[in-house]
Amino acid sequence: MELTIITGMSGAGKSTALKFLEDFGYHCVDNLPSELIKELINLFSKTTSNEPHKIALGMDIRNLKSNFYEFFEEIKRLDLNFKIIYLHASTEKLVQRYKETRRQHPLHTSILEGVLKEIELLNPLKQLNPYVIDTTHIKPNQLKQKLERILNKNAKENFTMTIISFGFKYGIPTDADNIFDVRFIENPFYIQDLKHQTGNDEAVKSFVLEKEPAKAFLEKSIDLIQYLIPHYIRENKNSLIIAIGCTGGQHRSVAIANYIYEFFKKDYNAALSHRELFRY
Repeated sequence: MELTIITGMSGAGKSTALKFLEDFGYHCVDNLPSELIKELINLFSKTTSNEPHKIALGMDIRNLKSNFYEFFEEIKRLDLNFKIIYLHASTEKLVQRYKETRRQHPLHTSILEGVLKEIELLNPLKQLNPYVIDTTHIKPNQLKQKLERILNKNAKENFTMTIISFGFKYGIPTDADNIFDVRFIENPFYIQDLKHQTGNDEAVKSFVLEKEPAKAFLEKSIDLIQYLIPHYIRENKNSLIIAIGCTGGQHRSVAIANYIYEFFKKDYNAALSHRELFRY
């Protein structure tokens, strides 16, 4: 089991960090009372999973009591892959963030007084040698990259592709990032023996993919997608939805979507959906 504690100064970005850990596949809980954390760990330890459970807990001054050093030491003695990530920022930046969001400091004091008091209360955490991230001058995607390095996460492993086939006559998928129109390929619908089959059938698949325009399209489109993916990842995008459309979404788009899915599933988390096949 993997347990990561996200802690540090209020306003330093703990909520943002937890959102990124959710994208990494962690079960995230924010501000769980320390008395319940061991119960949560025991609960996960009793449930079976194909992969080790990954838990991320957000903890701030409200649920870190005076005995938190002993609490963390006790957690470290459990059979866990355990990390503490401490987020902080300059006093000026923290005050600025509170004024911008118009939020009250959790210690229910003036902003500056609360920040200074929190620094004093959390200072003993440094004895635990946590991973420290200064968020004063970094953007969210830079925070994500720092978390990936600490957690040894590969951004490519967290990236998901979804390939959708659809029919233009039923409308364009509204959530698609890239849309490819394959209506330029000869339509199997007008071949009597293929009309009532789909792109999942071998005869239609062969008819579509053996055409020279389809071969050229697949070569160029796959090359384009391969070029785009690293740039999407660099811009902090965790998923990519590619829609392949033909007239009715039964033949050409299905065969092409299947091919693209089979190509990319070897290297990425990939999913495949044929939107119109239920209409058949």
